[in-house]
Amino acid sequence: MTNTPTARTADTESTKERQRENGSREQENCPECAGPLVVREDDGETVCDDCGLVTREGALDSGPEWRAYDAAERDEKSRVGAPSTELLHDRGLSTTIGWDDRDANGRTLGSRKRRKLARLRLWDERFRTKDAHDRNLKHALGEIDRMASALGLPDPVRETACVTYRRALNDDLLPGRSIEGMATAALYAAARLDGVARSIDEVTAVSRVGGMEVKRTYRYLSRELELEVPPTHPAEYLGRFASDLDCTDETERRARELVDAATDRGVHSGKHPVGIAASALYAAATLTDEEVTQYEVSDVANVSEVTIRNRYREVLEAAATEGVADDDS
Repeated sequence: MTNTPTARTADTESTKERQRENGSREQENCPECAGPLVVREDDGETVCDDCGLVTREGALDSGPEWRAYDAAERDEKSRVGAPSTELLHDRGLSTTIGWDDRDANGRTLGSRKRRKLARLRLWDERFRTKDAHDRNLKHALGEIDRMASALGLPDPVRETACVTYRRALNDDLLPGRSIEGMATAALYAAARLDGVARSIDEVTAVSRVGGMEVKRTYRYLSRELELEVPPTHPAEYLGRFASDLDCTDETERRARELVDAATDRGVHSGKHPVGIAASALYAAATLTDEEVTQYEVSDVANVSEVTIRNRYREVLEAAATEGVADDDS
């Protein structure tokens, strides 16, 4: 009886499968003593765990050929560019001509070559911002960086602001509005989104536009981009205010208790959170016998003394209702 083609094909496939299984077992076992093979992590060589026979040389290492023992040494030895960032208009992907005016050997260039390099830098800068979109973005991100530095905002807030401004620019929200106003609104929105408390008056103080324009642009930006900006809690301001006034930890702790009591009683509803935070801090200072005046608190919080006096009574009444003001523990 002759085998059909289908039967011969099945026999061939089963034979190949057995050969593959045998080959894989041979790769897992030492060809000399049939002992188990292991891969050494230090040099990547495959050796027999019993007799020590090296069956395969070290694997190709795709990492750097140098060693670094700290971040500064790693940055110094690294020869690749920095990661992309939203803080720059080109995301940091372009190259720039350095300002050292030295050749490859470290020697200072002559006046003729320095003038040539100056012209090259000028044309390089023009090429990197060759269209209106790039020029707009570069100017706006520069404004965001300037204001964020003045306000002491961290890099995550700056990146959120830059991403927000890019979205506004790509969605064509700029016509009819200034670059500075939209950049200020994006920074204020980013601070609120990331939970870094900065009042709109503080942001406006470092901006190049007025407060009314910032408020109108912020409302427009939030509506068009559908930003889910959470309401600012008064407690978010306490840490910075207490630090600026050099208050004790006990005073700050009592201020947080007063703020919690006020929010539980709904005192903060419809009122500016900065005023609630400032009055709670002043009330806490009076409870802990710390010498802090209303003028000092109003100067740090940028609210009037009248606001502090009015909110001060409301906060203490809410704390008394909640049983916090008399708690000396």
